[in-house]
This record gives sequence, structure tokens and C-alpha cells, in this order.
Amino acid sequence: MSKIVECIPNFSEGQNQATIDGLVATAKSVPGVTLLDYSSDASHNRSVFTLVGDEVAIQEVAFRLVKYASEHIDMTKHHGEHPRMGATDVLPFVPIKDISTEECVDISKKVAERINKELQIPIFLYEASATCPERTNLAKVRKGQFEGMPEKLLEENWAPDFGDRKIHPTAGVTAVGARMPLVAFNVNLDTDNLEIASKIAKIIRGSGGGYKYCKAIGVMLEERHIAQVSMNMVNFEKCSLYRTFETIKFEARRYGVNIISSEIIGLAPAKALIDVAEYYLQVEDFDYSKQVLENHLLG
Repeated sequence: MSKIVECIPNFSEGQNQATIDGLVATAKSVPGVTLLDYSSDASHNRSVFTLVGDEVAIQEVAFRLVKYASEHIDMTKHHGEHPRMGATDVLPFVPIKDISTEECVDISKKVAERINKELQIPIFLYEASATCPERTNLAKVRKGQFEGMPEKLLEENWAPDFGDRKIHPTAGVTAVGARMPLVAFNVNLDTDNLEIASKIAKIIRGSGGGYKYCKAIGVMLEERHIAQVSMNMVNFEKCSLYRTFETIKFEARRYGVNIISSEIIGLAPAKALIDVAEYYLQVEDFDYSKQVLENHLLG
């Protein structure tokens, strides 16, 4: 395939293995699409899939996944640490090869329209697909979550981009859009005090006066009895992972807390990780395009 589009649907299910297996099977059901990765988290009660395909096949698999999720995930019974408003919570399309962001915006709008028409799930367009500045930021779109969406949809400025002003009774609302690659990056702390993680998240996220391209919340990992700073790095080239990592380490010390570990959810661009290695190794005059072997092998 010449044009390659990435799609990273986030589903509000991280506990029911049968439903997750069904989503995996659906993700593999369309020729021309490859499921690169998927991960599920029970505390977040969320699964993140990473698929790539041509511009036609990726639209079909995205619709099938949203349909399957709407049939097997009941948001009236959903509980988890991660903010959410729909069975398929968010459905982003990312340009990877020989395709523009504008083309991905067109793809997102076609898929959004089909989802609403055939499944009656209301859609908000976000990021590059947003129809107004207030809808660019996913956090603002999702504010209120599933439980607050019926009232939110009746507010003057929050009519869905596709659909009526009422949620799907069990599948909720879905955000669909186009964006550049982001890195889902989490840092685990050696404390079970969620308030500490939340305070640190507020300091580092852009909306709290921190890093413009960092979105962060504090969450509790119940099965491990530890608090986590959960982040979406929406532009790793303008805000590197090491910068937020070091800031979290610095801020945690004031509470007598240390970092246990960090994790990356799903796939990450190689450069995001190499930037971290370059920083911690203090490599001088490193040239990513010339000095990474795989860049020469893969083109």
C-alpha cells in the first residue's frame, strides 16, 4: 500500500477478556489492515488498539470496531479510573506515509458520519477535525464523561457534529478526529496517595500552567496499590518524555515520594524514545536521520 493511515481506537473495556478478544478478531477482519498492537488495563478499564492500513480499509475496520464495541460494552455499567464518555471513547486517524493530515480529516468525517447514520451514536469531531476551537482539546470534549453527557449535549455550544442532542443509551458518545502521533506515557509512584499524583499532574499539564503539549491526570492502580501520573504527550517533538519524567521526579520529592517505573501504552515513534536516550546519555551532536541504523535500512 502506498498511503498508510494509523488508527488508534480507545475502548472503554479493560476487564472482560471475551469482549477484548472479540475486538481483536474484529480488528483482524479487514484485508489491507494490520493490527500492530493492543493493550488493556483493568484499573483504567480501557483498551487501546493500534492499526495501520490504506485509506479505504482503515475506514471499514474502524466502523466495524465501533459497531462491535456498541454491541458488547454497556456504559451504564462501566467503572474505571480513566475518563470516558463512550464504548468507543475516541477514534483518531494519524497520517503515517504519503498522506496528509487534511486527508485524514476527510477520513475522520466520513467515518463519523457513517457511525452516526448506522449506529445512532452522536459524534464530536476533535483535534485537526474540530469544527470550532473549543473542540480541539479532547479533555474539553470529554468533560462531564458518560454520566454528564445527556445534559452537556443540551447546552447551547455542545450540539454533536453528527447526530441528535441525546446519547446512545449504552454506547454513549464518541470523539472522532485526525491528529499527529502522540505518546501515551505513564509514571508510577511509590505511594497509594492519589492526591499526590493528581497534584503533580496538575503542575505538569498544559491546562494547569505546565507543559503546553502534555495532558495529565492522576489515577489509582488498585491492583498494585499505587498512584500513577497518566499522560498523553500530544507533541513529543516540542515536549520530550524526559522533560515530564524529570519534573515528576522533582515534584514527587517534596512529598517524600519516588518513581517506581514508567510505561508506554501502545506504540511510540522511535524518535520519541531516541530523544530520551540522547538526553540521558548526554550524546553530543547526535543526528537522528544519519546515525540510526534502521533509518538507512527502512528508508
